[in-house]
Formats: sequence, structure tokens, C-alpha cells
Amino acid sequence: MILIADGGSTKTNWCQLDDAHNRVYFNTEGYNPDFVDTTAIVASLNQHLPDTLPRGEVTEIFFYGAGVSSEQKAEVIAAALRQLFPQAKANVTEDLLAAARALLGRKPGFAAILGTGTNSCIYDGEKITHNVDSLGYFLGDEGSGSFFGKRLLRDYMRGLLPDGLQESFRETYNLGSRNDILDRLYNQPLPNRFLASFSKFAYDHNNVSYCREIVLEGFETFFQNLVLHYPRYQDYTFNCIGSVGYNFRDVLTHVARKHGMEVGKISRSPIDDLVSYHEEK
Repeated sequence: MILIADGGSTKTNWCQLDDAHNRVYFNTEGYNPDFVDTTAIVASLNQHLPDTLPRGEVTEIFFYGAGVSSEQKAEVIAAALRQLFPQAKANVTEDLLAAARALLGRKPGFAAILGTGTNSCIYDGEKITHNVDSLGYFLGDEGSGSFFGKRLLRDYMRGLLPDGLQESFRETYNLGSRNDILDRLYNQPLPNRFLASFSKFAYDHNNVSYCREIVLEGFETFFQNLVLHYPRYQDYTFNCIGSVGYNFRDVLTHVARKHGMEVGKISRSPIDDLVSYHEEK
């Protein structure tokens, strides 16, 4: 039995795959090693793994995770998996490879993630060959949930949300005072997830021109700062994984075509296609 996991910063999608190719899906929290350590991951998994999962029968785990940018970061997650699944080999690598494998299989192309954070790459059918660094939510992550959430929260705190959105935002999130918000951002865990939680507001108010405009501007910035810096990017179709890209796929398609990229596959989650990839190995 193997486990396959697509780990974002907010949520991890898992599939338990047995020798007869039966699939059992479940979810846990996200485990980005930039924000959580091995101890916290073990505690969370012990709480959220299904009671029906036979841990001793798992022989191998393929974990693709947000924030897995080095061997040291990968080890934060691998150490937790080895504690919980002592009979299993733990393979931990970046979530961008999961996106490429799910979107493209074993064919070369362009793949992106637009979820809580942003990432993108050129993939040769086996490995990632070119990556323009998204730089995380402080410096980059253009077009992501945290990017849109930051814009919405900033405008709310300055009283700049138009068309009745100021009151609606306040009622929806009940954020408290300015100091409460800044404390949540600078002193409490998972500020990227906190910011990304506000992106749903733009989706729920998509009929308001302000929300449509910030989504358009965010995807345009994503292309200007990331996509356009890939060599011969127009030779590829635009393929994307993630809830933000999926929910706003009409705007994303418009921006991609504006920059000469035809759109291929836009999917909310890679887990089904990722499991199929491993079944075929």
C-alpha cells in the first residue's frame, strides 16, 4: 500500500492506494515547512489521519509539498512521516513537481500553481528544468490567494473598499481592531494562510467591478513578473493547478491569451491525476 499526498499551505489532499488499485481519499491540514516543524506535523497528522488507515501496511509515501525548497525543508516533513509510518519509505519533494506530473504526465510543457501561493515551471516530462522564483507571500506570490487577500485586507484597513464592500468585509470576517489584525499577521502562525482566506471574498463578490479588477490586475502581475520571463513561453500551453486559478479561470484564460498563450488544463486539485501518474509507473 502506498500513500500519495498533495500538500498545500492550507490543506493536504491524500490518497491511499492498495495493490488492487483501490483508492481512498482523505484530507488533513497543510504542512509548509516554512511555517511548521516536525513536532507540529506529527501532532496534526495524529489528530487528522483516518482511524481506518492501516499505518503499518504503508510501504511507501510520495509527499509533494508547498515550501519544500531544499533537502533540509523536505526532511522536516519526512521525519514526521517516518514517525507515523515506520515501515514506509518517505519521498518528499516540491508541490510544483506534483502540478507538472498531474497536468502534463510524462509530456513536456508549462505548469503553474495558483492557490494559497504561486509557483510555475517548465517541465521536460520527467523533471523541472526552469523555475522563476515566486519568492513567497512577502515578496511575491503574484496572482495567489495570499496576494489577493493582502490587497483586500489593505484596502479594508484603509477604508478604501467600494460599493458597500467595506461593511460586508467587516461583517464577514469580524477582524477586530487594527492592532488585532497586525498581531495576527506578525505574531501568530501561518500568516500566508490568514491572508489567503480573504480571497474567497473576491470570488463571492465577483459581480462587483472592484473585485473583478483586482483579480485581473493580480493575474496580469503574475504574467508580467513570472510567466513572461520564461524563454519561449508562448511555445507552451498554459496549464494550472489550484483553487484560485480554477475559481477565476475565465479571467486567467483572458490574461493568458492576451500574452499569446493558449490555455490547456486548469484544475482545482492535482490529486486524481497524480495518483494516475503513480499507477502507471
